[in-house]
Amino acid sequence: MLLVGLTGNIASGKSTVATLFAARGATVIDADELARRAVEPGSPALAAIVERWGVGLLLPNGALDRAALRAIVFNEPEQLEALNGIVHPEVERLRTLALDEARERGDRIVVCDIPLLFEKKMVDDFDTVVLVDAPRPLRLERVVGERGLSATEAMAMIAAQMPAELKRARADLVIHNAGTRDDLLEQVNAVWTSLQAAADAQEAAGVP
Repeated sequence: MLLVGLTGNIASGKSTVATLFAARGATVIDADELARRAVEPGSPALAAIVERWGVGLLLPNGALDRAALRAIVFNEPEQLEALNGIVHPEVERLRTLALDEARERGDRIVVCDIPLLFEKKMVDDFDTVVLVDAPRPLRLERVVGERGLSATEAMAMIAAQMPAELKRARADLVIHNAGTRDDLLEQVNAVWTSLQAAADAQEAAGVP
């Protein structure tokens, strides 16, 4: 099983690329989806969040008010670290379960979509790391236009992540998402061909 780490800074187009990989036959494990599952009503992580920050973070249906929590932790490193300490272990547990299931099924190429792959020093967990990148001004434009945030909020989110230049230096494969849809598809196809070749080599070497 070829294990691929897929990452990219905010508004790079990483989720689009993940969808395109899935359409080509990859099993995709999405960290954002795992994070949502980790704090579902009744989960230990949600109980810990409520214990620390109060029941005011719960919506009427018992679900987590993500916007309210984000407002508390975004510009407070200590609060964010506390939140990560609650959520990340559960995300890792869910990812391990998903990987075990994929391995049991005999899935050939498994893509883990992880926004903070480099920040969390997870590079060595994967056979190959694919970075989706776009110029900072374009990403800023996308965040403001597609997510309805102010330019100030968007710049703060971009600044909070590791610079893409550092990530490009460590990625095995880079998809530059600054052109047309056809440009993106061409690059995704090329990277997919590379991943298939790596999976072939892995199988030929008898690596499980």
